[in-house]
Amino acid sequence: MTTSSGLPVIRLRNGADKRFKNGHSWIYSNEIQMTDKTTALSAGSIVQLVRHDKKELGVGTFTPNSLIAYRGFTRTGTKGIDKRFFKNRITRAVALRDAVFSEPHYRLIHGDADGLPGLVVDRFDDTVVIQTSTAGMDLLIDYVVSALKSVIAPKHILLNNEGGFRNLEGLDTLSKTLEGEISVPLEVRENGLTFYADPLNGQKTGWFFDQRCNREFVAGLAKGRLVVDLYSYAGGFGVTCAAKGAESVLMIDRSEPALELAQKAAEANGVEKICQFSATEVFGALARFAEGKRRFGLVIADPPAFIKTKKDVGVGIKGYKKLARMSATAVEPLGFLMIASCSHNMHEDRFIEEISRGIGQAGRSPRLIYRAGAGPDHPVHPFMPETEYLKALVFQLD
Repeated sequence: MTTSSGLPVIRLRNGADKRFKNGHSWIYSNEIQMTDKTTALSAGSIVQLVRHDKKELGVGTFTPNSLIAYRGFTRTGTKGIDKRFFKNRITRAVALRDAVFSEPHYRLIHGDADGLPGLVVDRFDDTVVIQTSTAGMDLLIDYVVSALKSVIAPKHILLNNEGGFRNLEGLDTLSKTLEGEISVPLEVRENGLTFYADPLNGQKTGWFFDQRCNREFVAGLAKGRLVVDLYSYAGGFGVTCAAKGAESVLMIDRSEPALELAQKAAEANGVEKICQFSATEVFGALARFAEGKRRFGLVIADPPAFIKTKKDVGVGIKGYKKLARMSATAVEPLGFLMIASCSHNMHEDRFIEEISRGIGQAGRSPRLIYRAGAGPDHPVHPFMPETEYLKALVFQLD
């Protein structure tokens, strides 16, 4: 079959275009007519998607052995995926972030929502950290680097593909410098404060920009209060609370290197005297608080994902409920509890329900005063619920 693009063709099964027609950008392997020619295509090939009746639907990348076989880049049907395409998409993404934030520290590319599936780029001023999660984006990395150099001219570019997020397509992990020399930790500017990130040894790109707006709101509740920041990582919540007038802040995380970054941030912002750091397991710490009847005016619980796949939902829900119950016990009367989930498969309504039940099991009565997701540098694709993952809830407890 010949199309206007001249690309290899992937044809949908009859009736399999409904979700795509409604705006979703992925096609699953069971929705495609898998022929010998189709399955012989190399992983990450740029292809033309057509309907069963040969109508051209768009251009994207195709990996025959992946559950998510096709990821759409454009619906024009003929547009090439080349250097110009990436430059246009990245220029658009930069303009959005610069319209919202006054400093160049943000999530620059957020995958499908920015029209670049399989790509994440975090910006730390003149340093960018890239993560690719698909075979297709791996093959297109030179276009990504070229476009970034053309649009924002970073001095340092790091590819950090360490972690399980590449497992879905069976990709190897690797980390390497693509431009310049990376000196860690990187300085991060957020909400007028200075933090530090280690993209070489830390989690993901080294920093979680998605909680920026939620940190600002929660820190507004901290003035004059005793605060405990559970799963504090590099101090995003805890140091912000300290800078906004908390009486004291205890940051708890199992990672000593992360707490070292948090302490460095506390010193950079002049709040080290009211901050303490404990390298310990969170549930054990909460048990000791309960035993000693120790309470705080503000308890922050921002754990790593308890639910990474659908099969983890049952166990994950129990984990979130337990965290809510034990955290609520540590909140003083009329104090506040912030609790979050970064698990896409933990839907918001269910999350609110289970967290409220956990709080109730602690004998506390909650009032939900704040609910939010990720910041505007993590845009949501309105037809792809997979891009809306973060839930942050704040309760006041009787």
